[in-house]
Amino acid sequence: MTRVLLSTTSFQDTPGVHHDLLAKTGFEIVRERGPLSEERMLELAGGFDAYLCGDDALTRAVIRKSLPRLKVISKYGIGLDKVDVQAATDLRVPVLFTPGVNHTTVAEHTFGLLLSAVRNIVTEANYTAQGKWTRITGTELFGKTLAIVGLGRIGCEVAIRARAFGLKLIGFGSHWDPAFAAEHQIERVATIEEVLRRADIVSLHTKLTPSTRHLINAGNIGLLRKTAVIVNCARGELLELSALVAALKSKNLLAYATDVLDQEPPPRDHPLLGLPNVIVTPHIGSRTFESVQRQATCAVENLSLYLSGKPPIAQANSF
Repeated sequence: MTRVLLSTTSFQDTPGVHHDLLAKTGFEIVRERGPLSEERMLELAGGFDAYLCGDDALTRAVIRKSLPRLKVISKYGIGLDKVDVQAATDLRVPVLFTPGVNHTTVAEHTFGLLLSAVRNIVTEANYTAQGKWTRITGTELFGKTLAIVGLGRIGCEVAIRARAFGLKLIGFGSHWDPAFAAEHQIERVATIEEVLRRADIVSLHTKLTPSTRHLINAGNIGLLRKTAVIVNCARGELLELSALVAALKSKNLLAYATDVLDQEPPPRDHPLLGLPNVIVTPHIGSRTFESVQRQATCAVENLSLYLSGKPPIAQANSF
């Protein structure tokens, strides 16, 4: 029997049709609570024909130890920075993923974080729950400049919603759709430095690569105005943590609202936790009933198609 390691928690915790679809495959399913560390993956490696994974550490060492039994990796989601795709390619292990399933949900969460930051919604709600009637003056979005870093599916959905709020839009990144940009009045800027100089709000939606790691860092974060807000629904490592913390503590940045961290789950002493101008949600940007079912169904279909000898919906590598 085909043995599959299922580690993504949102798949397991959210009811929906994906559970029936997985059951109908007839696979033996072993469940773990991810994201799993490299150490834990190395303990499990070698006992499975397939991984149906979330943000687990699928390093070269893990993939190598998983052979010869491992046939395929089916990623639940679109982010592949935790999977060593090059190693998988070298070792001839296909990496499948699920594009186009969570852009609506993540874009909505982006605005939830943004509004929470500029209107102090979390702080105010907590005050009221404590019996306090503390009223803090917030900031309007209308007329502000929003910089969208990464105009893929999610970034474009953010742009559509931003226009409804009356935001002025600038965009930065390698992917650019001229027709979409013209329709939604997005001005393209050439450098991250120009983004930081001009933006009232920076919204991050680019993938993590060697070139985008620490895209915002000690050398350029000072270009932001003190009233600026950064929203991050992409990856925590896009920012240099020490530089970000220093800017927040010195009030050279108004607020940081994020759904992602460099360590997930974070240690209790993570430097962002507890800062008054920081909002952190636990990587739930794509965790809605609708999005989970889309992602999970696609991940299961990818797995079933490949293992039955048919082309999967989406594969990240080739050999």
